[in-house]
Amino acid sequence: MDKTLSNRTKCIRNGKNLLLIILGFIFLSSGHADHSEIRVLFVGDILLSRNVKQEIQTRKTKPWETLNPLFHSADFVIGNLEGAVGNFNDRLDSKTESPVFNIDSADIHLLEDAGFKFITIENNHNLDLGKKGRNNTIESLRNNNIQPVLLDNSPQFFTVKDVVFSLVSLNIVLCRDSTKNKIPSIEIQQKLRLAKSLSNIVIVSIHWGSELLDWPNKEQREIANWLIENGTDIIIGSHPHVIQKPELICGKPVFFSLGNHLFDQKYPITKEGLIVDIRVQNGRFNCTGIITHPKFNSYYPEIKDSIDFNFKPIPFRVTPLKINNYIIKPLSVLDGNENRTVLQAFQEDRMLWNTHPMSIISISSSKLDGVNEYLFILEKHYSSLDNEYNVRPYVYDMDAKGLVAKWRGSALAWPLIDAQISSINHKILCALHRGDSFIKPDKTTKIIRVAAYEWNGFGFKGVPDSITCATCRKLYDLDDIQK
Repeated sequence: MDKTLSNRTKCIRNGKNLLLIILGFIFLSSGHADHSEIRVLFVGDILLSRNVKQEIQTRKTKPWETLNPLFHSADFVIGNLEGAVGNFNDRLDSKTESPVFNIDSADIHLLEDAGFKFITIENNHNLDLGKKGRNNTIESLRNNNIQPVLLDNSPQFFTVKDVVFSLVSLNIVLCRDSTKNKIPSIEIQQKLRLAKSLSNIVIVSIHWGSELLDWPNKEQREIANWLIENGTDIIIGSHPHVIQKPELICGKPVFFSLGNHLFDQKYPITKEGLIVDIRVQNGRFNCTGIITHPKFNSYYPEIKDSIDFNFKPIPFRVTPLKINNYIIKPLSVLDGNENRTVLQAFQEDRMLWNTHPMSIISISSSKLDGVNEYLFILEKHYSSLDNEYNVRPYVYDMDAKGLVAKWRGSALAWPLIDAQISSINHKILCALHRGDSFIKPDKTTKIIRVAAYEWNGFGFKGVPDSITCATCRKLYDLDDIQK
């Protein structure tokens, strides 16, 4: 992690015959807000292979039987699964000495039986069996009514008692194919921006840190600051396989590592796990902990103790996004093989309409003309202009029936990477472009450029003003982006 990152981190209307495969475990309360308590549990690393698999076969019991009362008392239980579904012989060749965790698809139902609703798989073992193994894992989880969460389908939105949560899954530990997520990055910044715009509480699950080190390293701290600066409310960490003491950073709880939840490592320090117990009520959330430890000659987690970190309740965003008296809420859906977002409009606790599933990159509201509020949305679409499935800017008005397209952009002057309405002048759009052109496209180019545009009532036109352009260049740190 370089000094640049350290310096940057300071403390379409209802469609007829629309078929949505809505994840059954995601429910949305459209009635009056229920002020009763919401409970969400996060557990650490889960292994379903090696010695854990052997114990399941030998004992012929389920790993979470003793935790059933706890899990069933929660609205959502979420964990991190290490490994991939498939055969060991299909392992990906690698120069690393990292072990391979192949999972029997028949054991995935154990997660559903225990009550897991989401499973994060963005970690250094999700590609143990290559892309085929990762796809098998995704399919097996979905077949068992569990939503897999990885970077590609982040953020995942879920609503409990009128509170909207978003979950983003990241991994900065090298996989067997020598890949990992890059932080900082425009892609992750976009996902956090979308999560913050549409949810009350943004949670990031991240695989990071040094194995068996029971304190956070410098990289973890720097990344935690960047994640919080970009809208994260709670950070849930994994990978070190030991508990790292959580703390507040800029007023936000950071759980650097929850340790092992169900694992077979032999060191005594790896036996303990931390369950994060998130309670939400009356516009605030609080986090406490539950310590687990397996019995002698077992890997199954059992409750050992509870722990209070003395974190004060933290207020969350009351209204995620409001425009023209309509409250916009998201719903994550499975549309074919892709995860998309449906926007739902509420007025006085009554849902008026919802859009078709949209591939949304970011969303914000702004008075582009100085009077009326509009939605500015970045979406991914194919265009014959460049023959690419790429980022496209849209401006929408809305009424009681749905979104009304005011302007459907291609990618402005050049192929688009990102765009944001200026916080200084709401008529100004700051855009980050690739360095190639529509006439001679080159997706591999590393050249990037920043441009400023102004809303003229019909669309955006280029702004040659040097001060405005300088403001937009300040928004995008090109040194970081080009690394």
